[in-house]
Amino acid sequence: MTKPASPFLPMEYSDEVAAAKARGAPIVALESTIITHGMPYPGNLNMARSVEAIIRDQGAVPATIAVIHGVLHIGLDDAKLEELAKTEGAMKVSRADLAFAIAERRTGATTVAATMIAAARAGIRVFATGGIGGVHRGAELSFDISADLDELARTAVIVVCAGAKAILDIPKTLEVLETRGVPVVTYDSDVFPAFWSRDSGLKSPLMLNSPAAIANFQNMRELLGVDGGMLIANPVPAESEIAREEMEIYIGRALDNAERDEISGKEVTPYLLDNLFHMTEGRSLETNIALVENNARLAGEIAVALTAK
Repeated sequence: MTKPASPFLPMEYSDEVAAAKARGAPIVALESTIITHGMPYPGNLNMARSVEAIIRDQGAVPATIAVIHGVLHIGLDDAKLEELAKTEGAMKVSRADLAFAIAERRTGATTVAATMIAAARAGIRVFATGGIGGVHRGAELSFDISADLDELARTAVIVVCAGAKAILDIPKTLEVLETRGVPVVTYDSDVFPAFWSRDSGLKSPLMLNSPAAIANFQNMRELLGVDGGMLIANPVPAESEIAREEMEIYIGRALDNAERDEISGKEVTPYLLDNLFHMTEGRSLETNIALVENNARLAGEIAVALTAK
C-alpha cells in the first residue's frame, strides 16, 4: 500500500521579502482584505502601493499577505499586487477558513486574524492594519465577536491599528482584550482611539510614546515567556479625523439599515462601511486611507526598532 505524500504548506515569499529575511532586515506584514473588500480598482491598488512605499521609507520591507490560487503569499510583487486588486469574488479568510482556501486552491484575502497566523508562520513580528474587529454592538444577543480578539491572545505579532472599528462596541472589545491578557497600548496618547476618530471617550489601558519603547516592551514580554500578541492603537492624524459625535450619528443610521435589511455574519462590516461611505460623501474612506498610511509608518518604525535590539 502506497503511503500518501507528506503534506506541505504551499507558501511563497516575494523576492523582496525573501532577501529581507536572509539578511535579517525588518519586515512589516500587511493584510489584503482592504485591497479586495475595501475599495474598487484602481483606488485599492494605489492605496496598497502607497502603504508599501511608506514602510520602505521607514527602512523596513512590506509583506502583503494573501492566498492566490491556493498558495499563501508572503509579500506580493507589483504584478501580483495588481492581479489581486483586480480580483472579483475573492474569499475573505480568517482563522476558520485560511487552510480551506489553501487546500481548495482558492484565492482569498486575509483578515487581521489570518494575516497574524501567516505573519507568525513567516517569522514576521509586526503587522500594520486599519482597525481590528471586536465585539459587535448587540453581541449579547447575536454573539457576534470577531476572531481577531482570540488571535491577538494566542499569536505573537504586534498589531498596529487605529483602534477597534468604531462600528463595534468598543468598551466590550477592550474588556475582552483585558480578559484575554492582550496588552493594549495607545501610541502617544492616554485616550483609546475609535478608528475614524482620535478619541473613543475611553482611557487607554497603557501608553507609550516611542517605537523604541514599544520594542523594549515586546522584548521584555518575550523574555518572560508571555504568549500572544500586542495591540498598538495609533490615533488617526488630527487633520484627517471625523469627530466621534458626528460618526456616531452615521453609525446609528447604518446599524438601523443593517437590521432592516437583515444583514448578519461576515456581511455586517462591509455593509456598514459602504453605508458610511455614502453618508459621509466619501470622507470615511479618505480618513480610512489616512489612518492606514499612518499605521504603516509607525509599524515600519517599530519593526526597525525591534531589529536594532
